Amino acid sequence: MTLLLAGVLFSLPSAGATGRVLKVLPHYLDANGKHTVSPSLYDRDAYQQQLREQPQRRAGMRFDIHWKTKGAAYAPLRLMVELRGVAQGSLPKQLVLTSPAEGGRGWFGRWTGVTLTAAEYKHIGEVTAWRVTLWEGNQLLSEQQSFLW
Repeated sequence: MTLLLAGVLFSLPSAGATGRVLKVLPHYLDANGKHTVSPSLYDRDAYQQQLREQPQRRAGMRFDIHWKTKGAAYAPLRLMVELRGVAQGSLPKQLVLTSPAEGGRGWFGRWTGVTLTAAEYKHIGEVTAWRVTLWEGNQLLSEQQSFLW
């Protein structure tokens, strides 16, 4: 009887990975692809303020995403960044960026950067809202979004 019970329990399908998007840091990039002038957080924040005040110096964006998973993933993990830009006409421009999510297990999780290139940034214009999602295959594990999403 015990063997039969153990066989039934081990034959049940197990759940895939669980995951969370912990933090999203959107940063403007300059013409050289840099978001800061030095490793200092103070310098990064000061440089980001300069890029916010001087839009002509911007040449893209990078979304630094802190995420983590638990358990075995049965399908490839990926991060998806959905963006909405300045409205032209009645609808805002939209763009979707994806990146494979590798690693992520462990106590602290992992940081992944997803870049909006200069050409994409020029096409979408000023980003007004964003949403970041973590996927295992076709299953949504977690999301985080900006206030205006």
